[in-house]
Amino acid sequence: MNTLARLIATVFYVGHMKPAPGTWGSLIALPIGFAIYQIGGFWLFALAIPIGFLKGWWATQQMTKGRDNHDPSEIVIDEVIGQWIALLPLFYGVWLMDISALALWPGWVAAFILFRAFDITKPWLVGWADRRDDALGVMLDDVIAGVFAAICVVALAALFHLVLM
Repeated sequence: MNTLARLIATVFYVGHMKPAPGTWGSLIALPIGFAIYQIGGFWLFALAIPIGFLKGWWATQQMTKGRDNHDPSEIVIDEVIGQWIALLPLFYGVWLMDISALALWPGWVAAFILFRAFDITKPWLVGWADRRDDALGVMLDDVIAGVFAAICVVALAALFHLVLM
């Protein structure tokens, strides 16, 4: 099997951590996303998402080629991309307000919990994408879960900042 594909799909073997490799994948997405933001700001972070998606799609295709299991648990690049999408509104707010990304720590927690909830329960379109039974479906279910989580992060931020403050 292609070593580069395995490194990408498992996010440097994080996907082999037990238990709950998807949760480990989501967790590793946080410091990697923070590092990308620190290096290049909001726009580099935003650009990393489609680039990571395309690389992840390719790596997932390589790892699942000829296998019955279309979504092996060690593939966690999809969780990384979904988690980054959930974090996108947070980094946008940090960029707009020119504050430390760590200052919005409640947003980090909300993004993580909401993304994991949508990824695990697979409601509506998340479940539809998961049932595709191919590499694109592996990536898309987490993208959609990330979008749902991002929408909830924005709603919670609006509730907190506009109503409670």
